[in-house]
Amino acid sequence: MTNPIPGQELAASSPEESTLFVQSLATGIAVLNVFGPENRALNLPEIAALAGISKSATQRFAFTFQALGLLDKDPVTKRYSLSSRTLGLGCKYLESHALLTRANPFLLELNRNSGETVNLAEPLGTDMIYIGRFPSLMRLLAHMPVGHRIPVYCSSTGRAYLSALDDEQARATLLACERVKYTPNTITDIDALMEELRLSRERGFAYCNEEYYRGDLALAVPIFDSAHRPVAALQMSVLAGKWTLKRAVTRLIPMMQETAQRISTASPTPQALAPFTNVPQGRG
Repeated sequence: MTNPIPGQELAASSPEESTLFVQSLATGIAVLNVFGPENRALNLPEIAALAGISKSATQRFAFTFQALGLLDKDPVTKRYSLSSRTLGLGCKYLESHALLTRANPFLLELNRNSGETVNLAEPLGTDMIYIGRFPSLMRLLAHMPVGHRIPVYCSSTGRAYLSALDDEQARATLLACERVKYTPNTITDIDALMEELRLSRERGFAYCNEEYYRGDLALAVPIFDSAHRPVAALQMSVLAGKWTLKRAVTRLIPMMQETAQRISTASPTPQALAPFTNVPQGRG
């Protein structure tokens, strides 16, 4: 067998075919990923079936993750569940996220000035994932913690982000989505979605009116990096029963666009950053 030419392993048709790919690590992550809201506690056969691996391999992974503190095992039922230690990696991601660090003071200010829920989301495959959230103290439609994912095609954040891409990229992303009809208002037709993106691009914001959650009117604007590439979306969520689309656009979009511009171009002051850091602020 000949040795691969340096760099040749990177030319594999898929990452899984590369000589650099560690299959055992990928399998271990797959084991952790089987846990969720519908699978809070699982026994070994259930984990094996969901992860698509043998029971003996499942036993080894479960033992290792328990030893590392990533899984808890009930001594009576012998069922496994995620431990609080799994939050650590996600927390480190958020703490080291340059955009989120920059955006947090501006998101909080928008939340206080509007009294409405403010979110920051970034793309993850065919979803948008929430990385920042400041909920309304008066109105909370649904529990959507940081880390929650919503399909890109039926979320205002997804449409805002896609509207800042070229049509070819946007269409490819939409075609990769399963496009489930979550409510009677959910748009699933590709051509109709592309038209929504065109309109969003023209007006500078996107919206979804009860397309994922009933009663939810969501508005979003794109966030750009220094090279003017879309990297995230700023979103506000209000109750559809209390807000008309026209009123929400008139009242909230100017505030959102100003906030998005500040996130993209301005550094928050040390005083504004203080609630989000453990660094003591000097007097002066």
